Amino acid sequence: MNREPTDAQLLARLEHDREALRAFYLRHVGAITRFLARRCRTPEDLADAVAQTFVELIGSASRYDAAQQRAAGVAAAVSGRRLLDEDDYARLEARIDASRLRQPLSDALGSLAPAEREIVELVDIDGLAPTDAARILGINPAAARMRLARGRRRMRSALAVEAPDAVQMQGGGR
Repeated sequence: MNREPTDAQLLARLEHDREALRAFYLRHVGAITRFLARRCRTPEDLADAVAQTFVELIGSASRYDAAQQRAAGVAAAVSGRRLLDEDDYARLEARIDASRLRQPLSDALGSLAPAEREIVELVDIDGLAPTDAARILGINPAAARMRLARGRRRMRSALAVEAPDAVQMQGGGR
């Protein structure tokens, strides 16, 4: 049975095992990035906050297990981090925007009538074509397109009230 090491086991090995640092980082970087994306305004701020979180963690790892002193070696291993490239900027900006829009989008979706919400979810969230969504819902394609247009219009109106920047960012809708 091949069991993954626990966080405590990885932390205990950080000073002398780069693979432990890599495994710990990969295990937690997504959650930390999602958490911090809701609090940062720019990709640079987000990247810096994520990096600082791991530097702080590494610096305090020795206090997690007082039997070992590991901070200096691990801090040196991550001190030469690379600069952000254009793909990093785009990815981080998308995460920041998505985090800011999550609640207003959820609220706007919740304000739709059930029939409109179903078609909007199938087409705009699940990525189905309107005709496929119509078949799933047991309605004709023309009715599906009308519900979809009405639902999107109501979503744009709700977003204009709840998050005016979101409507502007998206070019006012489709």
